[in-house]
Amino acid sequence: MLSNNEEIVELIQSYEKQSKALKKSILQMAWHMRGGISLDELYELGYNDRIMISQLIDEHIEITKDSGMPFF
Repeated sequence: MLSNNEEIVELIQSYEKQSKALKKSILQMAWHMRGGISLDELYELGYNDRIMISQLIDEHIEITKDSGMPFF
């Protein structure tokens, strides 16, 4: 249990930081998917599904870099 206001403020700030990180991650996935999945669908995905999509995107970025093909 939280014992003082400072701990509550720190917890709220932590939640805000996590929320912003999630939103940024979802927006990045949507951009990389180029319309293949909507923001609503990304928000509905579970944590593990979002991790797998992020890993797949990272792999494709590396393949593109290694091949010398242009990447936007």
